[in-house]
Amino acid sequence: MRVLLANIEEVFREAAARWTLLAYFFLSSLFILIFALAVNLDVVDGALAGAKLFGKTLDIEGGEIDINQLVLFGESGFSAILFVIGTFLAIFATAHLVPRLQEKGTVDLYLSRPVGRVRLLLSRYVAGLILSAANLVYLIGAIWAIVIWKTGVVHPRFLLGGVIILFTIATLLAFAFLVGVITSSTAVSIMTTFGVFLFSVILSGHDRFEAAVSSVWNARLIHSLYLIMPKTMELGRSVIALVSGGKAPIEVTGVVSPAPFITTALFGITCLVLASLVFRRKEF
Repeated sequence: MRVLLANIEEVFREAAARWTLLAYFFLSSLFILIFALAVNLDVVDGALAGAKLFGKTLDIEGGEIDINQLVLFGESGFSAILFVIGTFLAIFATAHLVPRLQEKGTVDLYLSRPVGRVRLLLSRYVAGLILSAANLVYLIGAIWAIVIWKTGVVHPRFLLGGVIILFTIATLLAFAFLVGVITSSTAVSIMTTFGVFLFSVILSGHDRFEAAVSSVWNARLIHSLYLIMPKTMELGRSVIALVSGGKAPIEVTGVVSPAPFITTALFGITCLVLASLVFRRKEF
């Protein structure tokens, strides 16, 4: 445990020394500031009497809107934005952890210590998750506080969406570690991880693709890829469904299905196991 904590501490020191930590939280702070300045609401007796978004006055038909319903719709839609932003920022901030570890001199220093390679790799993975979780707590917590400050409405479900976002980050970070172990390249890790994210979104429409192809073999290939890849689109919809309680203004189910979480978790675990096996046998 002492070795694990020491490695986690070193990851944070490394992130601070390379300005990664500062840039990570600066971008989140900038996003929070823009949100705080862009949204101005005039709430009277629990109803919305007037609103401005990015300086533009919004027309309110009927004179007033129930503020609870508005906040519910706003938070459910904004949770989808946070799903993308939080995931992308986390990958940018943590994808370097393995390539940096394998640099000449750095890896020699780490391997000279009395700690196994797998434990070393997993400790950096845990450190990356802690860094991402800290930023998510800051980002989502600040947005939630701003909404409460401007509306007086408290919806704890908005905070629960961060759990699914962190789960998505954990899965994609495992894939980034696998690519990082194989290529020792931060750029390749970032590009391929984002590629998996976007490709998984495309595969969410696998039913239409399977029906469009003429070959049964191609249809089975598409379906197999869908089963293997992480379900980023489904997870994003789950965030919205969880935050809105099934009352979102877009077509999502109010029931969060366990199937996308199970297959996505299996993808992440497999990537992390393969990364550990490759790292343990790799020559430096």
